[in-house]
Amino acid sequence: MRFRVRFEEVFPAGCVLVPGSIAQGEDYDEKSGKRSPSKDKVTGGRVWTCRVMDMDPELGARSREVAVKILAEVQPVPPTGQMFEAVEFTDMTVTPYLNEKTRRLAYSLRASGMVKPNGSNGSRPAPAPAAKDGGA
Repeated sequence: MRFRVRFEEVFPAGCVLVPGSIAQGEDYDEKSGKRSPSKDKVTGGRVWTCRVMDMDPELGARSREVAVKILAEVQPVPPTGQMFEAVEFTDMTVTPYLNEKTRRLAYSLRASGMVKPNGSNGSRPAPAPAAKDGGA
């Protein structure tokens, strides 16, 4: 089951794209031993995978790299093409599942697109200063 989530809920401190990590998703057929392009089970659309680094400082020394699946008919292109650029994802969903290897709960992230963050340098915009009373 997929749950809609906002980008800010998943990446509260933002994320940066790992260079060269956008690739077409592939399914493996154990019977034939062949790989084929992944298709989304719900929409039937093509699936692309990219890796990002979560910039949340609360992660400490834990792994920051996360895979995000992007559902799009053509390969997504990074917004600016810069190395380790900040990105945001649109129309995000999360699917919880049991990781068979680790026997722990894991999450699969999906999005419909990748865009440049609102902040001019890729960081989150600073909160607006409190209004001052300019009495004369």
